[in-house]
Amino acid sequence: MKKEGFPPIIDDNTKVLVLGTMPGDRSILTGEYYANPTNQFWKIIFRILNSGESILGYKDKIELLLKNRIGLWDVLFRANRAGSLDSNIYNEELNDFEQLFKDFPNIRVIIFNGQKPANYFKGLENIPKDIEYYILTSTSSANTKKTFERKFQEWKEVITKYNG
Repeated sequence: MKKEGFPPIIDDNTKVLVLGTMPGDRSILTGEYYANPTNQFWKIIFRILNSGESILGYKDKIELLLKNRIGLWDVLFRANRAGSLDSNIYNEELNDFEQLFKDFPNIRVIIFNGQKPANYFKGLENIPKDIEYYILTSTSSANTKKTFERKFQEWKEVITKYNG
């Protein structure tokens, strides 16, 4: 089944860009990044940026990220995928990162939410050379290689290094 991703959540102040592969079915249904409640992305973000307090409204979640100069996007614009697992992706089309970096030149750090988006991204050309890249453990509940606490510490280390 052909699926499409979302536009980036970004503004002129964005310094850190978190890149996933593409939205899962729950996210596509709701139109929200990381909408699956078993995905640990928002839980990690709340703990790092909001003293652990959850935010229910999507608009408020986005405001929290942007206030902290963090953007969200996915590496893939469109792909075929049955279900939500990245391992089921084929016929993928990448987003236009060359244009994104022209439009948002303040991006200095890219955090890949797992290895898969990094693998898709690494073949791109015309990417600025002054950007730092981090491949962090995926926040997906399908990734059980590390405990939540280890994932949190990994994400916290990178986000707090560049936040602000």
